[in-house]
Amino acid sequence: MATKLWQPLPVPQRRQPAGVAVAAAAAPLLVLLAMAFFCHSPPVAVATGAPELVELTLLPDAWEKGAVCLDGSPPAYHLQRGFGSGSRSWLVYLQGGAWCNSTESCSERKTTALGSSKFMEPVEFDGILSNQHQLNPDFYDWNKVVIRYCDGASFSGDAEGEDMDGTKLFYRGLRIWEVIIDELMGIGLAEAKQALLAGCSAGGLATLLHCDNFRARFPQQVSVKCLSDAGFFLDIKDVSGERFMRSVCDGVVHLQNVQKVLPKDCLAKAKDLTECFFAAEIIKSISTPTFILNSDYDSWQIGNVLAPNGSYPGELWSSCKADIRNCSSKQIDVLHGFRKKLIHELKVAEGNSDWGLFVDSCFTHCQTPSNISWHSPISPRLGHKTIAEAVGDWYFGRNRGVKEMDCKYPCNPTCSSQLPT
Repeated sequence: MATKLWQPLPVPQRRQPAGVAVAAAAAPLLVLLAMAFFCHSPPVAVATGAPELVELTLLPDAWEKGAVCLDGSPPAYHLQRGFGSGSRSWLVYLQGGAWCNSTESCSERKTTALGSSKFMEPVEFDGILSNQHQLNPDFYDWNKVVIRYCDGASFSGDAEGEDMDGTKLFYRGLRIWEVIIDELMGIGLAEAKQALLAGCSAGGLATLLHCDNFRARFPQQVSVKCLSDAGFFLDIKDVSGERFMRSVCDGVVHLQNVQKVLPKDCLAKAKDLTECFFAAEIIKSISTPTFILNSDYDSWQIGNVLAPNGSYPGELWSSCKADIRNCSSKQIDVLHGFRKKLIHELKVAEGNSDWGLFVDSCFTHCQTPSNISWHSPISPRLGHKTIAEAVGDWYFGRNRGVKEMDCKYPCNPTCSSQLPT
């Protein structure tokens, strides 16, 4: 059976502050970060032609190196071979899909395709993964790989624990990264003339964490760059004044032992390791040319970082975070504050001449894996270019200084309500 990579996950209730009467129990945090990266895109008239169904490749021998999913099953990837002039070009894409930050949440996760390869199926490649020129003009003929995400820590942990039933939980994301990249190097990646590491959401964060390590695997003359889509999560207070996202990341960092992948410059000065797990700190240490793609009204962050369930009384924010068009003027002012914080933290990227930016004001999340967002008649546009065109101009050097920053919502008429949220 075929499946979409982009499947919605349940978003857990936030622990309720004292004095707020809500029916939700203060249950253990399950899988946070229900990616729009996993959402089905709504129907829209775009280019014709069905996407290619790409089979799953398992690595059963990875067990010998301890590279396994949460439940101990083998890691996996999907490979679509390039052709023609793209036969020696490679796009490696890191799947996103939440984190787990406790024994309970990782136990829950291991019974899904985000914690076990036992539940993984073939997938269709769309957006930046498409092999159709009209949908993906610059990368359609490249070798394209999706590395499946089954560790719950952005491919960065190296530890193990015990499940509530006495079985083991394996937090081995870093080993999965290393084993699969080694496997790919042996089947053609090592001979690449150009390569791009990309990922969305939790995979976009992983892209930043592993960017320089990926670059170091190739000779200097090979063009190697990185693209992080919706991976710039903010360490901000939610509408109740609490740092809910910080508490989630703190659990991930300490439970799964992610210290090995965190930037050394940050670790040397940070009072708390968790600071170094946020993109604002990670990008300060990246030397490889990188493209940051994000919405400054990111739909997932608005609903789960800025206004998580339980951070507001009753249904005050429910309608707004479901659809930005429902927000009151006061709520829009709060969202403008979110935008201001994001733009401030992106100043580091803006100042790097070989980096690229595409920060739109659309209410969406994860824009590379969807045909609609990536390159279609209703794709968001900045500087009269789609995301695909802007990324291509940056990667191939067709236009110097690809740094597009949108104006405040609702200024951009190309922000369609049909974009994935």
